[in-house]
Amino acid sequence: MTLRSVFLGTGSALPRRRVTNAELALQVDTSDEWIVARTGIRDRYIAGEGETTASLATDAARAALAAANVAPGEIDLIILATATPDQTFPASATIVQASLGINDCIAFDVAAVCSGFLYAVTVADNMLRGGAAKTALVIGAETMSRLLDWEDRATCVLFGDGAGAVVLRAQETDDATGRGILASRLHADGRYNALLNVDGGPSTTGTVGKLRMKGQDVFRHAVVNLAGVMREVLESAGLVANDIDWLVPHQANARILDATARKLGLDPARIVVTVDRHANTSAASVPLALDTAVRDGRIKPGDLIVLEAMGGGFTWGACVVRY
Repeated sequence: MTLRSVFLGTGSALPRRRVTNAELALQVDTSDEWIVARTGIRDRYIAGEGETTASLATDAARAALAAANVAPGEIDLIILATATPDQTFPASATIVQASLGINDCIAFDVAAVCSGFLYAVTVADNMLRGGAAKTALVIGAETMSRLLDWEDRATCVLFGDGAGAVVLRAQETDDATGRGILASRLHADGRYNALLNVDGGPSTTGTVGKLRMKGQDVFRHAVVNLAGVMREVLESAGLVANDIDWLVPHQANARILDATARKLGLDPARIVVTVDRHANTSAASVPLALDTAVRDGRIKPGDLIVLEAMGGGFTWGACVVRY
């Protein structure tokens, strides 16, 4: 028998306010045509008053719990991936815990920017299979709009806010092709900090700072790193690209998605794309895209899916799941 972390349900949440490219062009020197041509983005959601990373994470968590038919009291592990916590401390995961009415469980945040959800899922998988917990709530949630320099048109048009969540449970299976996480691979290379970062922090400037990115350099690394880690994780699971039913990638830029698909020889029709309606929601983008595809019926139980992402640091990773 093999113990695996099985996906029981997914959920997501978006802020109330949807911002189109046309609306953004009223305050930034840009246009709908310019944004769509370079990124594929048409809309994004921006958090307003009373909407925080933790509140969005809580809403996504509630949706995932309902989909999984799991009561909050059954959760004994919460991992929240975010680069935009509500407070420097305590962890926003503990805010979610309290909001869900869970009096005691393991709860902490993971910071790996856009790769954060992959890091969180991998940590949860190891804790579940190691016996530290039985049922986990893994969330990616961000309010990236609060890190943006709205005078930098090259970056402020790229990002949005949102949250996505999954419920995982450790289950025994005697089938090599049974449901659950089959393989995960994570990487980081801190030499590239200057290409994508936030220029502040409590220990340096004492301020939150603003997001800074050298887009072309990030693009080149993203295509190479994402294709590489996907080959690596598929090989680890004894699979090839053509075995995949769905690729659920980080939703950074439509051109990165297209270039990665070409490099792998993957049919674009099998890639879940939500960047056009959500923009780049950092750690939230993979679980938000996953929930979208589950709820619209594309991803079904038994499908073989690959989750992948790359973010500032650089960090990157991929995970193979039999959904």
